[in-house]
Amino acid sequence: MPKGLFITFEGTEGCGKSTQVELLGRQLSAVHYRVRTLREPGGTSIGEEIRHTLKHSKNNTAMTSEAELLLMNASRAQLVREIIRPALDAGEIILCDRFYDSTTAYQGYGRQLDLKMVSEVVQMAVGDTKPDLTLLLAISPEISEMRRALRQSTMPFLRDRMEEADREFFTRVAKGYEAIAAAEPSRVRVVDASGSLESVCLKIWQHVQPLLPKAGRW
Repeated sequence: MPKGLFITFEGTEGCGKSTQVELLGRQLSAVHYRVRTLREPGGTSIGEEIRHTLKHSKNNTAMTSEAELLLMNASRAQLVREIIRPALDAGEIILCDRFYDSTTAYQGYGRQLDLKMVSEVVQMAVGDTKPDLTLLLAISPEISEMRRALRQSTMPFLRDRMEEADREFFTRVAKGYEAIAAAEPSRVRVVDASGSLESVCLKIWQHVQPLLPKAGRW
C-alpha cells in the first residue's frame, strides 16, 4: 500500500485552486512534510506538451470532445506512472491541481460525453491510483465569470482554449462537480472559496490536518 498522501484540488475556472495548492504546499513544508505539487494536464515533459496542445496551441480550434478526453487522459496516465505512484511509495504528500474529477466535470458534464465512456477512459489512465482527499473549491458562476474575464484581460498573450467555452458549458461543469461531491462525500470536501485567501486556506487546513499522520516527514 502507498505510504504517502494524495490530495487533489478541483473546481471551475477562477476558483483559486493553483494559489491554494501553493499555499498548502508551503504550509506542509514548514512542518517538515515532503511535498510535491503537480498540475493537470501536465506534470511531466510529455504531459506539458499535451497541455500546450489542449489549452494554448493556435492549431487546436478544431479539436473534438473525444480527442480532448483522450489527450487529457494520456497526460494523466503518464503522470500517474512516472511521478505520482513512485512519490506516494516514497512517502511524499502529493498536491495535484486537478485530477480525474475534472474530466468527469469538464468532458463528461461540460462536453456532454457519455459518462460511462468517460469513466472507462479514466479508469484505464489511473487504475487504482485514487486521491485520499479531494478539495472542491466552490464559487458562484458570477465570480467565476468575473475572474476569467480579469485573467484574460491581464494575460491576453496566453490563450486558454478551455476558457473560451460559453456560460452554458460552465453551468454544466458546476453541476457535474455538485454530482461528484454528492456521490462521494467521504472523499470530496466542498470548500467555500469566495472569501479571503486566508479564510479559504484555513478551511482547507481543517480538512487536511486529520490525514497527516499517515504521511512521512523528513
